[in-house]
Amino acid sequence: MQKGTIGVTTDNIFPVIKKFLYSDHEIFLRELVSNAVDATQKLKTLASFGDFKGELGSTNVSVSIDKNAGTLTISDHGIGMTAEEIDKYINQIAFSGAEEFLEKYKNDANAIIGHFGLGFYSSFMVSKKVEIRTLSYKEGAQAVMWSCDGSPAYEMTDIEKSERGTDIVLYIDDENKEFLEPQRIETLLKKYCRFLPVPVVFGKEQEWKDGKYVDTDKDKIINDMEPAWTRKPTDLSDEDYKKFYADLYPGIDEPLFWIHLNIDYPFKLTGILYFPKIKNNIDINRYKIQLYCNQVFVTDSVEGIVPDFLMLLQGVIDSPDIPLNVSRSYLQSDSNVKKISGYITKKVAERLQEIFNSDRKQFEEKWDDLKIFIEYGMLSDEKFYERAQKFVLLKDTEEKYYTLDEYKKLIEGNQTDKDGQLIYLYANDKEAQYSYIETATAKGYDVLLMNGQLDPHFIGMLEQKLGKCRFVRVDSDLIDRLIQKKDNQASAALNEQQRDIMTTVFKSQIPTIEKSDFLVMFEPVGATAQPIVITQNEFMRRMKDMAAIQPGMAIYGELPDSYNLIVNTEHPLTQRIIADTESSCKEQLTPILDELNTVNAEITRLQEAKKDKKDEEIPVADKEALKSAEEKAKELRSKESDVLKTYADKNPLVRQLVDLALLSNNMLKGEALNNFIKRSVDIL
Repeated sequence: MQKGTIGVTTDNIFPVIKKFLYSDHEIFLRELVSNAVDATQKLKTLASFGDFKGELGSTNVSVSIDKNAGTLTISDHGIGMTAEEIDKYINQIAFSGAEEFLEKYKNDANAIIGHFGLGFYSSFMVSKKVEIRTLSYKEGAQAVMWSCDGSPAYEMTDIEKSERGTDIVLYIDDENKEFLEPQRIETLLKKYCRFLPVPVVFGKEQEWKDGKYVDTDKDKIINDMEPAWTRKPTDLSDEDYKKFYADLYPGIDEPLFWIHLNIDYPFKLTGILYFPKIKNNIDINRYKIQLYCNQVFVTDSVEGIVPDFLMLLQGVIDSPDIPLNVSRSYLQSDSNVKKISGYITKKVAERLQEIFNSDRKQFEEKWDDLKIFIEYGMLSDEKFYERAQKFVLLKDTEEKYYTLDEYKKLIEGNQTDKDGQLIYLYANDKEAQYSYIETATAKGYDVLLMNGQLDPHFIGMLEQKLGKCRFVRVDSDLIDRLIQKKDNQASAALNEQQRDIMTTVFKSQIPTIEKSDFLVMFEPVGATAQPIVITQNEFMRRMKDMAAIQPGMAIYGELPDSYNLIVNTEHPLTQRIIADTESSCKEQLTPILDELNTVNAEITRLQEAKKDKKDEEIPVADKEALKSAEEKAKELRSKESDVLKTYADKNPLVRQLVDLALLSNNMLKGEALNNFIKRSVDIL
């Protein structure tokens, strides 16, 4: 019997392993099964080169539980180990400077295991004692058993073992009895070992007999040794790809497309990435790519390996060039990882371009599902933008699709304004903005439908990239001002006093709408246009839209919505209201306005008198006179407002026109809508 202490530079590594790796302790099973698979694969390689001439026999890796003994055993028929090899690979843990190492990696479980090759030692996270029973493939080898109870001391003795290979026997400690439950172990095997390249056996297949499931004599193999990504694309049908997707993500709609990755240089990478049906649910659809290393599951947190916008894809990536256990900071700085990320981006763009070129009709049919993904990529990755600008599509309200170049050619003749800017009109709600779309199309303009979650950001990016263009929502102003062909002619329809009076009349009839402000404007739009149109400032509305999905812009989200209520001074109904206001209110308003003019003149005189004077130089009498005049002006404006509001309240036509404009924008709700309906009946 050989006794000794494990070659480490600290007295007791095992409590450290238990403490720092505990949060991720289930990975011990992945580590041990992976080691068993490696040993099996090495034996197959030796046999293929003629360095092992014996019978391979069963190459299964098996996992078994003995609840009575409290053990979990992982067995293989691989190359096994001699006593010298155990001494080299198990007893001599190859690292130095233990204190420095513990301090550096104490918060990163994966780094401790991966960086220092401690995969086997992860077994001590769940065990009070571990045994290795092994027989090397080498001719004349002696079987040995190594055991350790979690202290640096170990024992190694010769034993009898008839079959080549290694059994790792874990005596599960009291805190981890869950790992003696078959269901827990099967769940972990399916998570980490589902696609390992050699058969992994756990228990027996079952059949229904006498009203219950009973074990049969057939071993239950839990893994698929040849998953789709390991096979040649020429050997796979569309149905094979769809079946693999359904196996990975049961109950999810069929994917739109897929990309089969296969590269050997300058790194090795295989995998299949699927385009799921995303629509507008970015956050729900993220984090569904699974990372494997030689068919061993590593993680589904692939940030750093896959560009952020590609996190919307689903599927599998397998690369031996990404270590099985890595820290997040390591991934972000590793050159191979950066190359892989760039390669995946390139392949995704090429695949989309290929589909666009070969079957544009199919591409257009699936555009609504692809759109958010492609826009996200163009917004977040400059290289992807360069490739995607050839196949990104714009859809208009007529359900027609255009590339960026095609759309520019379509509209540049008719939608270029007086300053040479190309104006892209768009709507984000075809139904709610129907009347505005109709007005634009009646003038021969085309209107895009930009109703995606990322469209506010995407529009801003296109304005920067395309140059000399503006995107304006079709309801953000009067159509003739959206695409201004000539300088505005000064309107003589209303003088300043008339504008003030009519602003009060119309504003008094706008119902209270939470977090909304209205600016009343007067424009001669034409006798056949709507009497009142409501528009919303493009800049502020876009900022609010962007704030909804970008936390850093939350300040815009808190601002009230700002609307323009534009009164068409050439419409017969508004002309009637203007004329009727003057005739109905003249008697009451004239003395108020005359007095107000006198008071305003006095305020102007007093303000001029104090101009360029310090406060102490202004006579007290003048200060009091100015204060008194300002209070009088305020009182007179209040009287004027009361007269106009009383008139407007009694003239149902004013409120009716305001409500019609609100209704066309889907802004008339609750009591205001109910009153509108009653008033409409009364007018009829």
